[in-house]
Amino acid sequence: MTRLLLALFLLFSISIHAQVLSPGDVVNLQLPGEEAFNDPFVVNDNGQLLLPEVGAVYVGGMAEEEAQALIIEKLATVYRNLDEFSLSLLSSEIRVRVLGYVNEPGVVTLDPDANVQMALTAAGGLKPGAQLDKMQLTRDGKVSSIDFKLYLDTGDLSLLPELEGGDTLFVAASPQLGNVEINFDAASLVEAGDADQQDGLTLFGEFRNPGTFSYKDDMTVVDAVMRAGGVTRYADVTKIRVITDGAPTLFDLKAYLDSGESSTLPAIKPGSIIFAPIEVEEISTTQRTVYIMGEVQSPGAYENSTGAGFVDVLANAGGPTRFADTTQIRVLREAGDSFLINLVQFSQDPRRYPLPDLRPGDVIFVPEKIDFNEKSWLKVTGDRAIKIIGAVYNPGRFEWEKSMNFLDVLAHAGGPNQEANLANIRILRQGGGDNNLTRFNLEAFINEGGDFAKLPELYAGDTIIVDELPKDPTDNKASWVRQSAEDSIYVFGQVGAPGRYAFNSELGILDILAAADGPNGDANLRQIRISHRDQPTANVSKFDMALYFETGDESLLPAVVPGDVIYVPKLDADWLDKPADKVVRLMGEVRAPGRYTFSQEMSLLDLLAEAGGPTEIAYIERIMIVNSSCCGDESQAFNLRDYVNDPAGHPLPMLRAGDTVYVPNKEDSAPSQIRQGLRDVLSVVTLIVLGAAL
Repeated sequence: MTRLLLALFLLFSISIHAQVLSPGDVVNLQLPGEEAFNDPFVVNDNGQLLLPEVGAVYVGGMAEEEAQALIIEKLATVYRNLDEFSLSLLSSEIRVRVLGYVNEPGVVTLDPDANVQMALTAAGGLKPGAQLDKMQLTRDGKVSSIDFKLYLDTGDLSLLPELEGGDTLFVAASPQLGNVEINFDAASLVEAGDADQQDGLTLFGEFRNPGTFSYKDDMTVVDAVMRAGGVTRYADVTKIRVITDGAPTLFDLKAYLDSGESSTLPAIKPGSIIFAPIEVEEISTTQRTVYIMGEVQSPGAYENSTGAGFVDVLANAGGPTRFADTTQIRVLREAGDSFLINLVQFSQDPRRYPLPDLRPGDVIFVPEKIDFNEKSWLKVTGDRAIKIIGAVYNPGRFEWEKSMNFLDVLAHAGGPNQEANLANIRILRQGGGDNNLTRFNLEAFINEGGDFAKLPELYAGDTIIVDELPKDPTDNKASWVRQSAEDSIYVFGQVGAPGRYAFNSELGILDILAAADGPNGDANLRQIRISHRDQPTANVSKFDMALYFETGDESLLPAVVPGDVIYVPKLDADWLDKPADKVVRLMGEVRAPGRYTFSQEMSLLDLLAEAGGPTEIAYIERIMIVNSSCCGDESQAFNLRDYVNDPAGHPLPMLRAGDTVYVPNKEDSAPSQIRQGLRDVLSVVTLIVLGAAL
């Protein structure tokens, strides 16, 4: 008894977890020694396997073990040794028939988890005019309905049933198409109008060629009616409705033609709407009539019974067409008021976005959906548009809605490109004042994980400007004008490429100097100056770059911010950068006279050696040293020759910062002066004697 229960349990487990065969499945039937079984077999649309010798075997809906046992039973009538026969499932697919109003009706092969949308795609897609809300799915003789339109509106995948092998999906044609299928040609589209609804006149109803037509100066209602080809024989010419600036006016064309009074012609202007109703004797235009126009299946005048709401009237007109923009439906009232209805928001949250009650005389206008592939963007009014220019992949003018934040709009433009300066995005707002320009650092927002609540607010009409960074930091003279002074650092002096460079918070002074090709061979690395312009008073700091390279001390690197100026002086211009109390002056007969930086370890011999030593005509026996002190300058003489002969007996004089050392010429010595004096006396005597002789 226990073994029997265990066997039944194992059989039940196998039946639960085993793969069930269905049309489209590919199976491998292994029978060694029989070439007819080398290739895989496919379960056909009838759930059968066509086997050699025995013909069709129905395996649809069977588990693999069950199908294997059935096939062995069938093959046993022809083949003797079936001990090594086995059945295995290679791939599982489903076969579904897609019929009706599709481009390529027939049987399609799909993955097991495919849905209705995948089946329609495999059948070449829907034809224009297919009725989406009444598709039919037939399975095992039972028919169920599918509202594919509701799925497209809501994205709710639960509305699409999972498909199984052998299902039949049927797509019906819309009853609006009639019995003959036709395609629109270019001529009929041109006759429908030559302007957009904002700048032209919209005529619909019982006109021969309804549409939106361009407006011309001094144009009357009669001119507009003639532009639309006149009225049809079904038009009620006594109740033509003209809407200008939101105010509807009733126009009796027959009375005007009888009287010729131009005062009865209602004023029209660009954007006016003219509707010619069909002549119906029992219709009342004064009690409960509501007008609906635009992208609906059946525009016209409708009786609004008591208790009927907005959705009832819209449904009575056939509902919006697939070209309708259901987020921008506008209702106009006789009093001149107008308000906007967003059906998408209503479908998502009816309690938060309720629909208004309609009144007699209301005009419902359902506009056409905007196509941004058109060259003209005039259909998007200023209260629904925002502009993005600069370093983004798709700059342009885009439709905007209040629920969109800054990142939504930037993504709508394709996002910033590789040359974008994310640290200084500007938002220009219409109007004047201090609040018309906002700056936003998107780079810091991304790196620091910013709060979405702190994103800049956008309004209709805003312009977002994304600047470009210089493409080559060593050759930025052609692009520096695109940089603002607040985001730049200036580099002058002895560098490879002085100029104006973009800067952000992640860069330092070494980055800026490297971008400028670094200091050149004439640069004085110990006297680099930084002028800090971000402070209320003048502030200049010194940077000893040579000391930084000697020690590697990162604390020596000064902090720089946008707007600062970096100056790298020339090496031989040291005297310009050192005050008088920090140097020693060396003059006279030395090879390199000048100003030399003083240090406490410096002696007179160090100074002379730094200057290349005395020249050949230097009078080293009387080198003069002038010491500066608080009580006045003092001078002393030093005999360098005596020091060389006897260093101990003639010590070196002490040098101090600010001293002056003068090495005289040999001609300035006393013996030389005496000899010069004797020469002068002899010359005078010779001249006297010569004059006497003459």
